[in-house]
Amino acid sequence: MHPDIHLSLHALRAADLRGRAPRRPAARRRPVRARLGWTLVELGLRLAVAPPPRTAPAA
Repeated sequence: MHPDIHLSLHALRAADLRGRAPRRPAARRRPVRARLGWTLVELGLRLAVAPPPRTAPAA
C-alpha cells in the first residue's frame, strides 16, 4: 500500500475512534508544589549532564 494512502486511512480511523471515545473530564491543574518539584528535577538533570568538551580555538 502506498504510504500516503496508509497515512490517510490511519488519520480517518483515528478521527473515528476519537469521535467514539467517551469524553474525559477536563484535566486538573497540578498543585504548585508538584509543578515546582518537577521543575527542580528537570533543572537538576540539566546541571548533571556534563558539558561538551571544549576544543582549542583555531589559530
